[in-house]
Amino acid sequence: MGKIILVTGPARSGKSEWAETLAMQSGKAVVYVATATDNPDDEEWHQRILEHQQRRPQDWATLSVPVELSATLADAKPYTCLLVDSLGTWVANLLEHDESSWENILAELLETVDLVAADLLFVAEEVGWGVIPAYPLGRTFRDRLGSLVRQLSVLSETVYLVTGGHVLNLSVLGSPLPNRREGEVRNQDS
Repeated sequence: MGKIILVTGPARSGKSEWAETLAMQSGKAVVYVATATDNPDDEEWHQRILEHQQRRPQDWATLSVPVELSATLADAKPYTCLLVDSLGTWVANLLEHDESSWENILAELLETVDLVAADLLFVAEEVGWGVIPAYPLGRTFRDRLGSLVRQLSVLSETVYLVTGGHVLNLSVLGSPLPNRREGEVRNQDS
């Protein structure tokens, strides 16, 4: 089984750049899994995507995967490092699903992640640190992403928080919460 690493933090904190650094250090062939889709009519969004593309080394493969993340991860080769950027965009792409469908999608993703032989690097936004969103869709997004990040952190070998241009290794500095399903504390060495 490959390494699972989670990099989380607020917008423009440097989390994608840190994940890219970790991918380069992996020594494996890197596959950048982009969950965003370009919209040339949205100049600001288009510019963000271009910035990410220009930072990546030429030898990295790029896959556009706005929805089918589980299938993409399941197809990963053991000698690769997949950098998934970002989980927040992926969650946003699936907001139209009702809660039952979302729970099935989430369960499938977590089961797949646990079985993949490739190294997996996930980038995720921290969105629950501020005001509670005024609209139901905003609250659904915040809650789904927060739950996904928490559940994925349990499977991750290392969890990093990037904020203010600084990297904190939460796996070293923090203590994991008890697993909600099993009531056990995750072993930090696993």
